[in-house]
Amino acid sequence: MSRKRFSAVFRCINGCEEHPLDEIVYRCSVCGSLLEVRHDIDKLRKKKPAEWKALFDGRVMTTKWPYGSGVWGKKEWVCPEVDNENVVSMFEGNTNLFWARRFGKMLGMDDLWVKMCGNSHTGSFKDLGMTVLVSMVNEMIARGKKIQAVACASTGDTSAALAAYCAYAGIPSIVFLPANKISTAQLVQPMANNAIVMSLDTDFDGCMRVVQEITKDNSIYLANSMNSLRVEGQKSISIELLQQFNWQVPDTIVIPGGNLGNVSALGNGFTMLYDLRVIRKKPRIVLAQAEKANPLYRSYRTGFEQWESITPEKTLASAIQIGDPVSRDKAIRTLKEFDGVVEQASEEELANAAALADRTGMYSCPHTGVALAALIKLVEKKVISKKERVIVISTAHGLKFSEFKVGYHEGTLAGVSSTYANKPIMLPPDAGRVREALDRELAARAK
Repeated sequence: MSRKRFSAVFRCINGCEEHPLDEIVYRCSVCGSLLEVRHDIDKLRKKKPAEWKALFDGRVMTTKWPYGSGVWGKKEWVCPEVDNENVVSMFEGNTNLFWARRFGKMLGMDDLWVKMCGNSHTGSFKDLGMTVLVSMVNEMIARGKKIQAVACASTGDTSAALAAYCAYAGIPSIVFLPANKISTAQLVQPMANNAIVMSLDTDFDGCMRVVQEITKDNSIYLANSMNSLRVEGQKSISIELLQQFNWQVPDTIVIPGGNLGNVSALGNGFTMLYDLRVIRKKPRIVLAQAEKANPLYRSYRTGFEQWESITPEKTLASAIQIGDPVSRDKAIRTLKEFDGVVEQASEEELANAAALADRTGMYSCPHTGVALAALIKLVEKKVISKKERVIVISTAHGLKFSEFKVGYHEGTLAGVSSTYANKPIMLPPDAGRVREALDRELAARAK
């Protein structure tokens, strides 16, 4: 389908003004609020729900460019403004749903699933949004826009995705990272992809202030989630989940949040599905935060009547160590619409939840640990029923956080009692001694 048949625009979240998607604009000039991508729903409604389902299902994992991508397979709903030849894609998305059967049984649940968004090109769900943003930049350059580079502030995953997609497109990228606050694996990704890497002596919020300054003259394009093109790509998770469940809506989705673009993306996807009559109900959304970086949780406790940005403390969930999230208004609106719940997890809770999940076959990043810990607490409080179909969004691959894993099992994480630590057993190369040790261990695990 050509981009002339369907269309989308930037619109202020308060409805003040609209802009075309190839305009370099991030906030409303009237009220200062963030923008969102709005599609021509009336045109989209001319195709019946069954036709949309058949179209999207028929594209999954095909090699027809660019529709085999989990994002671009829904191009008409995501970003119809980009010509196919300008799409920058690594066939992201189409990630597996992990049936967390053993972990679920520990909680008394039979229908618990984990959406493994970290099983992607750069190891996180950020690929879903970055393919759309960098593709639109590629389209804008093709239309004659003078863009020198694309830049972001990051706690690791965003910078990795930006660097990789820009490298694929041949567009310079710039990343601002808080010094000594991200994992080595995350730091090396943009370095390897030839980004200009700026390590600043500040936290993420400080990096965010700098990147907004250097992108003001529009010669450098801003790639953070305040740019709602990112949100459009990430909303494909909602559609993909339904495809994997034969278009059946789950009861509850649990997602970790820092800068909070992800929760609004999830909501946008389900709202679009609902508006186009593909689904008849919406799931509940649970947003999980680290206790040391929990401004949304604090606001939730007031019924969202109050908001106070905070200076976040250092947390093992470094990618969500954000005290002044730029997408908070969108997130609050989404949570109100989706019967939302916000829960928090301490350092010990998130670390032990991740380790317990690993014992059942997962390899969870600390942010997924936050979501799993929140799930455990909400099941115990009976906020989430054990009979529900629940999906936890795993945002990144555990291999990006090997220092976290090693520290947990060596018992060196500050403030964490490693309940499920599993240290190597050091022995001489003596078969008899090895047999004795194995007998003890196997007997202990059989209990």
